[in-house]
Parts: sequence; structure tokens; C-alpha cells
Amino acid sequence: MKRCGVQGRQPLSETNMIPLIDVMLVLLIVFIVAAPLLTHAVKIDLPKASSAPADARPETIHLSIKADGSLFWNGESIREDALPPRMETAARLVPQPEIHLEADGKTPYEVLARIMAASAKSGLGRIGFVSESTQEP
Repeated sequence: MKRCGVQGRQPLSETNMIPLIDVMLVLLIVFIVAAPLLTHAVKIDLPKASSAPADARPETIHLSIKADGSLFWNGESIREDALPPRMETAARLVPQPEIHLEADGKTPYEVLARIMAASAKSGLGRIGFVSESTQEP
């Protein structure tokens, strides 16, 4: 063996493999212990879903309001005091129907506000407003 340098030693040109082997063995043990924990599964019974589309479309109630205050429930004339019981009956339907309000342009806002309040009070929350477009030639 040749000696050189200050004390006559030559630097080692070999890599010390012992620490590397120790680290690899520790990692191997960690993975062996952790692998069964990662594959642990909980068996549960999930409900089966049908692929049939839901065909439940809500009914549409057409409520027309004329300028003189007269009301029409799906084309049938109705008094304003008979409106809340009909709305409560319609609110119990599943799926809940949608009310389409078709008011005359000269209908006072007070009448519309009373009808919307009665609708909300009965539980009908889906209200749509129907309007006519004015086309000029």
C-alpha cells in the first residue's frame, strides 16, 4: 500500500456501502409493515342504482289575470278567495307544479303582489311570468 500526503495516507477511492445498505434495509422493513395497512378495505353494501331516467316532469299551472282583476286557473274562471285552497292542494303534489302568471299589461301591481304572496304562503315557490312580445311591422 502506498502512502502519501501529510501523514502518508492516500485517500480512499471506494464508496462505503454499509450505511446505504442499512438505510435500504430499514426502508424495506417500513414498506413490508406499511403495505398491509394500505390495502385494508372496508366492505359495505351499496344500493344498486337503476339506469332508467326519471320522467317526473312538474305540472304547469297557467294562472291568467285580466285587467279587471278576474282570474283564470288553467282556463277556468276562479274567484280570488278560492285561489289559496287550490294553491295548497297543488303544493302537496310531487313533483311540485310551477305556476305561470300571465297578467294583462294594465293589471294593478297590488293584484299581482297578493297572488304571489298567496302562492308563497301556500308553499308554491316556483313562479314564472309569461309575457307577450310586441312586434311592430
